[in-house]
Amino acid sequence: MTASIVGWAHTPFGKFDTETVESLVVKVATDALADAGISAADVDEIVLGHFNAGFSPQDFTASLVLQADPQLRFKPATRVENACATGSAAVHQGIRAIEAGAAKIVLVVGVEQMTRTPGPEIGRNLLRASYLPEDGDTPGGFAGVFGKIAQAYFQKYGDQSDALAMIAAKNHKNGVANPYAQMRKDYGYEFCRSESEKNPFVAGPLKRTDCSLVSDGAAALVLTDSETAKTMGKAVNFRATAHAQDFLPMSKRDILQFEGCTTAWQRALQKGGVTLDDLSFVETHDCFTVAELIEYEAMGLTPKGQGARAIKEGWTQKDGKLPINPSGGLKAKGHPIGATGVSMHVLSAMQLVGQAPEGMQLKNPQLAGIFNMGGAAVANYVSLLEPVK
Repeated sequence: MTASIVGWAHTPFGKFDTETVESLVVKVATDALADAGISAADVDEIVLGHFNAGFSPQDFTASLVLQADPQLRFKPATRVENACATGSAAVHQGIRAIEAGAAKIVLVVGVEQMTRTPGPEIGRNLLRASYLPEDGDTPGGFAGVFGKIAQAYFQKYGDQSDALAMIAAKNHKNGVANPYAQMRKDYGYEFCRSESEKNPFVAGPLKRTDCSLVSDGAAALVLTDSETAKTMGKAVNFRATAHAQDFLPMSKRDILQFEGCTTAWQRALQKGGVTLDDLSFVETHDCFTVAELIEYEAMGLTPKGQGARAIKEGWTQKDGKLPINPSGGLKAKGHPIGATGVSMHVLSAMQLVGQAPEGMQLKNPQLAGIFNMGGAAVANYVSLLEPVK
């Protein structure tokens, strides 16, 4: 792999009435260039990850990155989109430009502003990441889709409410130490496990604490080739990447398998010449707690149907054998769709160079795994990152 991350920026995620897609993009683009210690003139290409689907009236947003600096004018700029994996799609597109020799320095930005949209419309917008002929009338929007997945999983493998509550509690606890997280509160297992006025059922067996947050936010990173990266102030290498796209209709696959996730992990680990045991931590796509549970199995951490073991036996806690979502994940951090995959890369890179916030920083991590998913295991992206030695 020939690409490295040499600079980054990240806004807090949350509800920001005074921000716009443009202001969020400008903020992180400016800060990422400054963090990398380069000028806008040094950038060869720009990639923007922005899902939108109706959240923002302003579509055609690639050129908004140019607002960060007049020297970005006339640079190639492209917007990419792949549902909830839009951010990783942008990162991987930037890597391809570098590997192809078409660019030496690429600025990658991910953004979304969701909270200005009325609730019912948010549900309709998110449902566009599913197969509408089959799922278009699902009550509860995308939560309803994953509610059906959770129900099917429970029917096949038994009630997993304890495991889901433990995953939610873990990620909320981790999010307390993440200053970028939208929700920085340790709710504890009992609150996450119990139905209450503040934690009602949302869809099927999924409660509010099982669902990621509607968010505004942005993240950005600067990519360059590995030789140039050696001359920079800091650098994190891509050891391997993989992307596996699956059928959109859930009826064409076994939705409890997340086979695209499995394929992407296997490809990345093989390319990187490593195994799951070599990973120091993973940032995975917990749009819903049941997704994280199934991802334990899909990545090979446990056999099928036994994902609960990983959380119940403490494997995925911050001090476990494979910490998963030390950032708090989408569950606590928030899920501004186009920004999520970029955020995962930024926070993983920070861990690897020892610059993660106090309390969130792991002890001497050497290899990070990232899994970012679009739709119900349709777009599946894996990245393996390591610090430059």
